[in-house]
Amino acid sequence: MVTVEYDAVSYHALPKGLINSRHRFKYVLVFLFLAVSVFIFLLRDIVTLEGLSCHTAWLFFPPRNSSCAAYTQKTPQPSQHPVPTFCRHRGPGPTPDEALEDRRLLDAIAWPQPPAGPVPAPLNQTSDPAHSLFAILASRGLRAWRVGDQLEALVQMKDFQGRSKRHGGDFLVARLHSPALGAGVAGRVVDHLDGSYSALFPLPWAGPATATVTMVHSSEAVAVLRRLRERWPNRIFFHSLYRVGNLSETTACLPCLPPDYPLRPLCNHTDPHTGEPWYCYKPERLGCDFRVNHAMGGYQKPLYSKQEALLFRSGVNLKVVLHASGPDSIDVLPQKIDGQKLENSSTRAELVKYTPAGYYYQSYWKPVGGTPARRFDTSSSITQCLTGKVINMYGDSTMRQWFEYLSAFIPVFNLHRSKMVGPLMAVDSKHNILMKYRCHGPPIRIRPVVVSELRYVANELDGLAGGPDTVVLFSVWAHFTSFPVEVYIRRMRHIRRATVRLLARGPGTLVVIRSANFVAMDQTTSTHSSDWFSLQMDGVLRAMFQGMAVVLVDAWEMTLAHHSAHNIHPPPPVIKNMVDLVLAHVCPDETDKKS
Repeated sequence: MVTVEYDAVSYHALPKGLINSRHRFKYVLVFLFLAVSVFIFLLRDIVTLEGLSCHTAWLFFPPRNSSCAAYTQKTPQPSQHPVPTFCRHRGPGPTPDEALEDRRLLDAIAWPQPPAGPVPAPLNQTSDPAHSLFAILASRGLRAWRVGDQLEALVQMKDFQGRSKRHGGDFLVARLHSPALGAGVAGRVVDHLDGSYSALFPLPWAGPATATVTMVHSSEAVAVLRRLRERWPNRIFFHSLYRVGNLSETTACLPCLPPDYPLRPLCNHTDPHTGEPWYCYKPERLGCDFRVNHAMGGYQKPLYSKQEALLFRSGVNLKVVLHASGPDSIDVLPQKIDGQKLENSSTRAELVKYTPAGYYYQSYWKPVGGTPARRFDTSSSITQCLTGKVINMYGDSTMRQWFEYLSAFIPVFNLHRSKMVGPLMAVDSKHNILMKYRCHGPPIRIRPVVVSELRYVANELDGLAGGPDTVVLFSVWAHFTSFPVEVYIRRMRHIRRATVRLLARGPGTLVVIRSANFVAMDQTTSTHSSDWFSLQMDGVLRAMFQGMAVVLVDAWEMTLAHHSAHNIHPPPPVIKNMVDLVLAHVCPDETDKKS
């Protein structure tokens, strides 16, 4: 209740009509003030479209050429509106321990945020590879470089006006290579958060070596990708066919509850064992129990503005190699024989020495530490290694590549299934070898697959007895790149728990995990399959399985270090090196076991 006090003399001196008019005038002023305040508040949210869905904005400004997906789509597709980063689903939320792990994992892959400013940033103020430079730092004491040293290059990013950037967040990758020697190794990039970066290169071979630094995405492009991932989790959608006799319907499916839920009825196809959520819009005339298949549906558009699209131009600011301000090559001398400690490094004290997973030399991958590499170049060497083994492969098409490589040596048993979809099986009765491949459960971008053949990896692992003759290989990453990281964490958590159970009941089981790899990108594919998405998930994968009795095949470094162009399906030479590495763990050399 508001109390208003008036001057007593002045009040009684006024005519009665004037007094009433004065009261009404004050009430009108208060009402106008409140109305204007509410309107300004709503207008601010509508203009930014950050806090309102397209439906809410439409109530105030009916669309003409709305960019909201719900108004531009002409075919039946799931509605799509900006939502919080969390992918909503039915069922219980994470436990306190799971929530704590989620927070730690997200903190571990945190990416520098751009400074406050206009969104999107003016193009001429964004990172430009053509103006940016890197320089190899001289070695300490002007000594020659030797095997075992670490090379450092300093990178300075600049914008399209040639001005030095003052903040970090650019996605850079580095590689040291020697075409003459068939050699290559991945470098490590350290962000100093001021527009400068350090690229660290190990020196594992003697001879010529050339440094390369590539800008995959500018910091401004990363900000767009982060927004897409967090606010448009269903920008890739799927289809399912429902059928009873001659009556059939196809509806859109997705892993995150749509914004219009519960206005539109859904079929809840959440896996009863793992709790992995999956939803489809309910058919109008059929029940949810009559789902027949799963298939890729399509991509939501538009996803970003025309100005933001300029941040993803091939040859301009998408996967572009930076120029060197001086020499980009060095000659590396052999390591000293006398065992004297190597001190030749330009690396500053605050930068930890980088140890890669391995490197190529004469076109063969040589792991650094762990099980030594072995070459399996003949059919007999491969079948001898796999004799008596049951090899179980799960995942996406990057794992299917391993099956296809080995199937050249192990006869494929015809299950009358598509080679692209599977399941696939190969049998060598003479050597008692059984090899199987099965794709992972949704979300998976795939041609129509019968629902009964769509299995979750965790459930498949729980169906294995395990033991010394069991080999498990899985690769789960490529179909999760467009979703919030929490979706991937949840999937990996279920697989990790199943792996722990498998190793407990079947001691001696070999579990091999294939990491993500670099892919070819253009303006369109960047929005759902960017290397930045893969990098984030790769960090989660490594952290979640760290310390477990599993083997990691580092496809990330193996594709970065190789001279071939990036592709979601690496070329045969890279696949051979990956499979050779797996076989070296399946049947390590006896001398290696003793050592």
